[in-house]
Amino acid sequence: MAIYAIGDIHGCLNALKTIFQQGLIKAHDKVVFLGDYIDKGNDSKQVLDWLIAKSKVFDFEFILGNHEIMMTAAKTSPVKFVAWTENYGGNHTLYSYKMEDNLNWMHDIDPSHWNFIDTCLPYLEIGKFIFVHAGLESNTPLEEQNQHHLFHKKYEQPLEYDPAKTVICGHTARINGKIADFGHTICIDTFAHGGMWLTCLNVETGEFLKANEMGETTEGTLQRFTNKKQNIFQRFLPKRWTS
Repeated sequence: MAIYAIGDIHGCLNALKTIFQQGLIKAHDKVVFLGDYIDKGNDSKQVLDWLIAKSKVFDFEFILGNHEIMMTAAKTSPVKFVAWTENYGGNHTLYSYKMEDNLNWMHDIDPSHWNFIDTCLPYLEIGKFIFVHAGLESNTPLEEQNQHHLFHKKYEQPLEYDPAKTVICGHTARINGKIADFGHTICIDTFAHGGMWLTCLNVETGEFLKANEMGETTEGTLQRFTNKKQNIFQRFLPKRWTS
């Protein structure tokens, strides 16, 4: 069983489908989605429909993102509704539901979508990996992390959370489309909605597959994993081959 993480989708349905069309991810693999399924891209409703349907076939885990939090808050607060739709791409989400002029939008959205959001996890720990949307505050137990660090804070240069753990996160968009690997933390928000890539990372091997909205793909391995393999290989070579 492989463990994959997929970064911020932001309504980029074609990029998401393209990743799964490559046949890399098997039904018995674990796939952890890091939140921000909606907003900014064109197909937020369709992304949620796809994730809900495919979760019956694949072993999916869903982390909560700040955009799901904002959408939920917009249901009951006119001020937060304006902020969500005008500043954070919520208008694109309503367009995807064909509800841009529907004042009753919060009641007309499929209840299964609200249930999906309500059941997303604040974080998930699997072995030495911790999956979270934004990041973690150092020297603070998981159960004591506050929402700002979990969902909202931008971690351009994250600090090490725990020397025994690797944090896998999104949220802080890497507008160059490249995975940001800090060793102790790996950020895989590679700016899918901005014309770059949606990233799927094998967290154990460092191998990644990226796809964009045009259906293009690229793949590779994080550099430190490549270096590690080379070092292991060289240890078993005759000395005259490594000098």
